Amino acid sequence: MTVETALKEAMAIDGALGVALVDYESGMSLGTLGGEAGLDLEVAAAGNTEVVRAKIRTLATLGMEDTIEDILITLGRQYHLVRPLASSSGSLFLYLALDRGRSNLALARHSLKRIESSLDI
Repeated sequence: MTVETALKEAMAIDGALGVALVDYESGMSLGTLGGEAGLDLEVAAAGNTEVVRAKIRTLATLGMEDTIEDILITLGRQYHLVRPLASSSGSLFLYLALDRGRSNLALARHSLKRIESSLDI
């Protein structure tokens, strides 16, 4: 699946507000779709880069030989899902912002996992 198709499929998830494919080494997004007033996907991509880097450092410091499946940030009105790409040899993650009142978190996580596994980079 192409990046464009993956972003479109992510936006089809119930409650999706915006999605980005991000390189956590550079902090740059490779593609975005959606977004709304108050949700600048470029700013969110850069900020979530720091979250991913911090978690990777913490795992290394703890000596945990494991990988991050996803990171959930719960806000009052939104869920933010960060999913590093296991299928990529690079340093990429998918970032998905969801409207908390219109989304099913379990289904969104499952859908994002499916999209991630089908993505060709």
